[in-house]
Amino acid sequence: MSDAPDALPSAAALGGAGEPAAVSGRRGPAAPLPRSVRIGYGLGSLGTGTFGTVPGLILLYYLTNVLAVPAVVAGAAVFLPKAWDVLINPLVGAAADRSRVQGGSRRPFLLAGAVTLPPLFALVFAAPPLRGTAAAVYVGVLFLLAATAYAVFQVPYVTMPAEMTEDAAERGRVLGWRVAFLGVAILLSGALAPAIAHADAGRDAGGTAGYRLMGVLVALLLAAGMLGAWHFTRRAPQVARSEAEPSLRAQLAAARDNEPFRYLVGMWTLQALAIGVMLAGVQYFATYTVGSASAVTALFVCMIGPLVLVMPVWNRLARARGTKYAQWCASLLFTAGAAALFLTPWTGPALCYGAVAAVGIAYAGLQLLPLTMLADTLAADAVRTGRRRAATFTGLWTAAETLAFALGAGVFALVLAATGFRSSDASRPVGQPDTALAGITVGMSLLPALLAVASLWLLHRYREEPPEAATTD
Repeated sequence: MSDAPDALPSAAALGGAGEPAAVSGRRGPAAPLPRSVRIGYGLGSLGTGTFGTVPGLILLYYLTNVLAVPAVVAGAAVFLPKAWDVLINPLVGAAADRSRVQGGSRRPFLLAGAVTLPPLFALVFAAPPLRGTAAAVYVGVLFLLAATAYAVFQVPYVTMPAEMTEDAAERGRVLGWRVAFLGVAILLSGALAPAIAHADAGRDAGGTAGYRLMGVLVALLLAAGMLGAWHFTRRAPQVARSEAEPSLRAQLAAARDNEPFRYLVGMWTLQALAIGVMLAGVQYFATYTVGSASAVTALFVCMIGPLVLVMPVWNRLARARGTKYAQWCASLLFTAGAAALFLTPWTGPALCYGAVAAVGIAYAGLQLLPLTMLADTLAADAVRTGRRRAATFTGLWTAAETLAFALGAGVFALVLAATGFRSSDASRPVGQPDTALAGITVGMSLLPALLAVASLWLLHRYREEPPEAATTD
């Protein structure tokens, strides 16, 4: 695998990655980072990609169909801990900015997150002898602690490339490994976690043994990636520091003054919400619409499998026709694929898998292209203002993305509750009314499609502004 795959977006600001040469003061190539640092940093995405995927994919279903939690209560138990990230992220970032401990200000936070998140994740799926609201409280508290541990790791982690090197090409190599491991993590954890969770469903009367095993195995994957990133970045230099605005009010004021960023983050928030709704709904869709709980693995592979394969195609289209044009294509394909899923009850699984594959091809573009536009927007802002504000804007971007994905599960839970979905213990499954079955299909198809359509207006209002044009303002 190449150090800088063709799928890589513009390196100017991916993950808070930095500024153009006019601001950083570095025009020539810098000394290359050790290969172990590049790969080691990428390993962290095994943790971030896994934790970003598995709870959104199966936690809501685990609560409603295994622990008999009412849909609205289950939605709150999933949404509130992730929404907490929006509040805790700026505090973690400020603490890391102030830290001057030996060994780099970011790595101690990586270690703290790496030793706390895996056991907390395993405990979330430990399936205590509780049901209903009591089970929701248990899961919600453990998930809140896990989300906090994740923030302790993730916020400093995304800042590190900007501080390892000021050379854009070298940052591109570092981030290439991050993108590659992210794709592996999403595909591996998203495909295997549901399969493991349901493996003992026929032999385990309580339906919990598979979830316990899944929690432990995913915890080991989290630990491997997060501890690997902490260990192998010990040789990483710190050549620059990027600092966010001192308060959330100041960060929001900066966003308010940057019109392209406002439209861009609004567009991505709606699209992330659409993706979050689909991730929360895919297990229900597999069980009740396709007719097999185990079908979730095939559906997820169809959706995420194209991620790494077609990213280079989206990248080449963006270079040939412009990033905004490519984003239009990806958004429209996502909308069409999601809407086509509505026909599954009448057409059978063939169209279903094809539509999900179309969504997956579009999803690859939606993972890449908004970040590329963000990079261009931040580069233009840096030239126009002469300030290094990548940490501010990427912090707001991450917060909006986190909130949108978390809200996706909450929105789908509201659809379940509104259509009369009946929660149950895994040992005593219950039938669902026709309204609930229709709600699952609509929530997985037409609702995400409508959110994607709404995002197109914001995409239309977004104006591409190359960095060199900003100097004329």
